[in-house]
Amino acid sequence: MSKNTFESLKERGYIYQATHEEEVKNMINGEPVTFYLGIDPTADSLHIGHFFALMLFRHLQEAGHRGILLVGGATAMIGDPTGKSDMRKMITKEEVLRNVEEVKTLAKRFVIAGGDNPAIIVNNADWTNSYSYIDFMRDVGIHFNINVMLAAEAYANRLAEGGLTFLEMGYMLMQAYDFVYLNKNYGCKLQIGGSDQWGNIVAGSNLGRKLSLAEGVEKDEMYGLTNPLLVTSDGKKMGKTETGTLWVAREKTTVFDFYQYFYNVKDEDTETLLRLFTRVETDKIVELCKNDIMGAKRLMAFEVTKLVHGENEAQKAQDTAISLFVSGTNDSNMPQTKLSESDFGGREELPVADLLVLCGLAPSKAEAKRLIVQGGISAGDEKVADVGCAIAKKDLENGVILKKGKKVFHRVTM
Repeated sequence: MSKNTFESLKERGYIYQATHEEEVKNMINGEPVTFYLGIDPTADSLHIGHFFALMLFRHLQEAGHRGILLVGGATAMIGDPTGKSDMRKMITKEEVLRNVEEVKTLAKRFVIAGGDNPAIIVNNADWTNSYSYIDFMRDVGIHFNINVMLAAEAYANRLAEGGLTFLEMGYMLMQAYDFVYLNKNYGCKLQIGGSDQWGNIVAGSNLGRKLSLAEGVEKDEMYGLTNPLLVTSDGKKMGKTETGTLWVAREKTTVFDFYQYFYNVKDEDTETLLRLFTRVETDKIVELCKNDIMGAKRLMAFEVTKLVHGENEAQKAQDTAISLFVSGTNDSNMPQTKLSESDFGGREELPVADLLVLCGLAPSKAEAKRLIVQGGISAGDEKVADVGCAIAKKDLENGVILKKGKKVFHRVTM
């Protein structure tokens, strides 16, 4: 085990806050300890926002520490209010059950799931659902001060909007109890997560201390460690595209679109992503970004895509991008949309603006027309110069390639 794992993680940008930095550093650099990361299955896939903490999870596993991946089948029924101006849309129990299994499957692409030190995957519904409301409030709720909770950013923002519910107030209690449960039953001493989870992580550590005092037993070690949120150099959340969130599941985001997203990030974000999602030495990353930024972006996009979708799919995506950029080759790996007769509504042609929306290249017709006016759209080898330009149904039988900007390609066929 490396004696400078903590310093290495900090150098690469993984560490943002720790409840007790010196103790956490000694813990990570020392003998194996058990840690956990929680993910709420509020959707049926993972998105780029989960990457950071999952990569930290794997690094800690590789350093010899024992990792618990908690999929929140119970907490997802409420939804974390952190960062939300409105209450999260409630999802059904059936949706949560489906999402739990999908998230477990996708998370195994990131963490070590086999071998001598596999991740332990648990579901907090297994211990929360059987806990009676009265007992939970008597055992856990008594240790939470409402004034302190309302001062937390997650609740303060929702309170300012005038819509904080008692349901949401329960979220922090449940996540805090998860830490206590895992500490007692698995010897878990460290919780990791994004910096937006800081309030919930601290609440868990404090609950453990208060319960120990109430029970008259010696306080167990329970610490927290967060990573920064993954944002661009101008402070925007990474992973938001014109057509929505960048997902891990290829049914939601094609492998090519996934690769292209990373290849098209700003030059100044490339070094950060190479530090986080590759094992290239930091001095080599600095040198590469300084002397060959396009090569650095290709390497970064390939490595992130390989991490999520495997080397074969990453290679296909990269080959497609190169062939399109160099020669405009009609490659079979290009994202495509197949239209049906119903899309035409009895017409023999469709405006290009409509096609851009159907293909997901623009979120609305207004945005599609703006792209056309700005000269950012081509059909085949010709730039679309008029917002009224349309493509005939018969021309789509062999497929037409729409191009947005210089690097985004999409084939449309019947």
